[in-house]
Amino acid sequence: MPRKASPVNSLSELMSPAALKLLSASGSDLVRQIGIDVVRGVVLDVLTGINLRDSTEVLTRRRLAALNLATVNLFLNGATLSSDFVSQLPHLASDILTQKHLAKTERWIAQWALGLTDKAFQNVLRDDPQALQGYRDRYISACREVIANHSQEHGELEGRVTLASGVKAEINWLWMTYLLNTIGAQTLAIRGSEKSAYGKLFEKLILGSLLHILGFQHIIPPPEQLEGVFWLSSREERRESDATLLYMPGKGVRFDIGFIGRGNPEISLDKVTRFEREISLGRSHYYMATIILVDRIGAGSRIERLAKDVEGTIIQMSAGYWPQQVAQILNQTLGFTHPLVKMEQGIVGDFLAEAINQVPLEEFIGLNDDFKQHFVQEEMGLYDISETTHA
Repeated sequence: MPRKASPVNSLSELMSPAALKLLSASGSDLVRQIGIDVVRGVVLDVLTGINLRDSTEVLTRRRLAALNLATVNLFLNGATLSSDFVSQLPHLASDILTQKHLAKTERWIAQWALGLTDKAFQNVLRDDPQALQGYRDRYISACREVIANHSQEHGELEGRVTLASGVKAEINWLWMTYLLNTIGAQTLAIRGSEKSAYGKLFEKLILGSLLHILGFQHIIPPPEQLEGVFWLSSREERRESDATLLYMPGKGVRFDIGFIGRGNPEISLDKVTRFEREISLGRSHYYMATIILVDRIGAGSRIERLAKDVEGTIIQMSAGYWPQQVAQILNQTLGFTHPLVKMEQGIVGDFLAEAINQVPLEEFIGLNDDFKQHFVQEEMGLYDISETTHA
């Protein structure tokens, strides 16, 4: 017997515009949503040794909470339009995923409704839409089997969820199972995207802030001035560096930053040999030192020794006031002078807290003047973020 047509043709239409904006926030979107002052507080946190993940976790939790509630609304809205919306949800989701030219938000929601993320879709289904029907049928069968066993042990679930607006739905174990599976997949996907978005955003902001505080001028390559300048995310012939500093003719430093803990030693090891020691800019030839910034290095790690072998230095951002260590390395390597080099550690924190207020954060991520004071609020109350350690 053919399945009857559903009045619901799009899952994204069951979510509010504000919720859809939260789904695909980029680095610059995150600045819009949380405000430049909060971003400045997170940068200061990292400059004073606090883990970036700790500082951004509250932002992630708020985004997840907002999207979790939006997903509940999606189920309620769908159930209001069609009494069999939930029972037919896996079929609707698989039908959507076979369509061409899908908006990414529609694709994500449909994947989540089947308990999948982008990565799972690639690994489990190997990006093959033809494999969807078999996966969908196995998903339905597995859920029903679990529900039958659970119901036998605990009994049936019956109830109704009602909103003040009149939207309502009858709930049972199938409703709860599909909802929780959708939210679970959504959480995995959002945490993965946040890790990438925050990493890319704050890599530039932290390196740009560090070098600005040390007195260097931010430029866009290629450089006209070859002294006391830096640029971010340059791509040379062989390898990418997150920041390049030209201290004086013939001397410079490449910086690489990664929020890598002791649980990812292979990534840290790769960073040790990332760059060539010399570059040419026009007629000038530069000896380039290397400074690698990581969150933590595990006990007994070979990374620091390997870094010395290639005349590079690794600095742990978990160390309190690690920017002073960077200044001291630049002093030893290049003869760089700055108050931070010999500053008493007890006043470094106050120095950084004052200096961060003068850092042009917007410049490092390409935001214009009109954008600096822009805070997105339109229906975004659940994402009105104002909590960091220093903000």
